[in-house]
Amino acid sequence: MRLHLHTFDLPLRHTFTISRSSTDVEPTLIVELQDGELSGYGEATQNRHYETTVQSMTESIEKVRPQIESYELDDPVEFWHHLAPSLSHDPFAQCALDQAAHDLWGKRRGQPVYRLWGLDAVEGETPVTSYTIGIDSIDTMVSKLLEMPDWPIYKIKLGTAEDLEIIRQLRAQTDSVFRVDANCGWGVDETIENSHELKRLNVEFIEQPMPREDWEGMKRVYAESALPVIADESCISEADVSRCADCFHGVNVKLVKCGGLTPARRMIAEAQQLGLRTMVGCMTESTVGVSSIAQLLPLLDYVDMDGPLLLSRDIATGVSITAGRVTYANEAGCGVCLHGFQDA
Repeated sequence: MRLHLHTFDLPLRHTFTISRSSTDVEPTLIVELQDGELSGYGEATQNRHYETTVQSMTESIEKVRPQIESYELDDPVEFWHHLAPSLSHDPFAQCALDQAAHDLWGKRRGQPVYRLWGLDAVEGETPVTSYTIGIDSIDTMVSKLLEMPDWPIYKIKLGTAEDLEIIRQLRAQTDSVFRVDANCGWGVDETIENSHELKRLNVEFIEQPMPREDWEGMKRVYAESALPVIADESCISEADVSRCADCFHGVNVKLVKCGGLTPARRMIAEAQQLGLRTMVGCMTESTVGVSSIAQLLPLLDYVDMDGPLLLSRDIATGVSITAGRVTYANEAGCGVCLHGFQDA
């Protein structure tokens, strides 16, 4: 295989704000694994919260370039384990490589990755993706919702002094499903109190209301919340899944945080065994990363894979999303074709 690294600054349609940060541009690293005329692609975006940059990922991957280019790829899971000792410190880099290996593996075999896993993605039966409304003034958040009218599920970012009023105003615009994500922005009492009003406003669940380290607080929330609570920041790696079982009703697995599709599948399987609901979420990433997430859809209860919809310009084709429903690409593998920015 030949290794190629591509970097892009993904421009967002709007400033994207959560409880701890805002951004207008998302730097991303695209890994390409080339075998003759075939190329597999994977992605990992920069993330300040997890102290990961495009430069740090690039440096991690360049250190293992000889291991990558001398490897005879037959099974992406074995490839993941081959690189794990050298990349355990950088799951974002390993994720991009793992996605690229799966994409190439499927393209070599002429099949979508999910089908090679023995899964069946029946149209209309896989989860519908939410569309995210980032924190802003209430009027602006309403405007953002109305830009995507009649979307079946909206994910509302919270963590402000006006959280309940935000949901009231947005609820006045639509009867669609709401999910809320406080990104660690609430405390125990606040979460429990908010849950009762949010339930009255027909919110489906609360994602990561409190800081990752407050496990004792989450046990009380788990017992007293009027709504299910889903772990995100509290479920980073495989070791976190079992700990979430007595504190959350479900887990949101992020590919970049755990190291790619290979560990994500293990995390999903463990969560299901523990009776937890399963979700995979995206960062603000392109169609490259989201097309990898799509391979997991038949395994999931919920999905948040709207990254490309938040961009003003994309860099690839692959899966497409219409009114929340995912359509798989005609290409094999994860279906990704990288084209870079193109003029409209």
